[in-house]
Amino acid sequence: MKQRTLRPSVDRTRLLGWVERVATFFVDHYGLPPITGRILGWLMICDPPEQSPAEIAEAIGASRASLTTNMRLLIASGLVHRLTRPGGRTAYYRIDDDMWEQVIRRRVTSMMSFGEIAADAINLLGKDNPGAARVQAAHDFFVWMAKLLARSPGPRPPKRVRP
Repeated sequence: MKQRTLRPSVDRTRLLGWVERVATFFVDHYGLPPITGRILGWLMICDPPEQSPAEIAEAIGASRASLTTNMRLLIASGLVHRLTRPGGRTAYYRIDDDMWEQVIRRRVTSMMSFGEIAADAINLLGKDNPGAARVQAAHDFFVWMAKLLARSPGPRPPKRVRP
């Protein structure tokens, strides 16, 4: 199988070193298995952006079984999309350019809904209840985040790199 990367001039060892840094980040900060971070790292820099399971497994040195299990997690979290091509049976996976923004915005939205649950607890307990102080702190944080996000214009669209 022909191995594909960003450009022929990119050193494969350095490229895979960067992928490993991504894996380590996700292990250290989110407790994910290293292969999950390797998949993310590879899909962020591979060319073409759509990769088959065989291409991903070969690139990161993973078994197909482990890849499949971790791909389900990444798809469920919205980090990776599964695609098929007309007339083909092979699945391809990719990360959209705005994936990070989409995922974070969904997470912030879910935190905002927890803010509503916190407000209900404050009403239930009463503001003077000692337990309500902890809930109030959570509620105040979520309200602050909602205001901050509402005022933010968001990131600028990425500039396309031409080969």
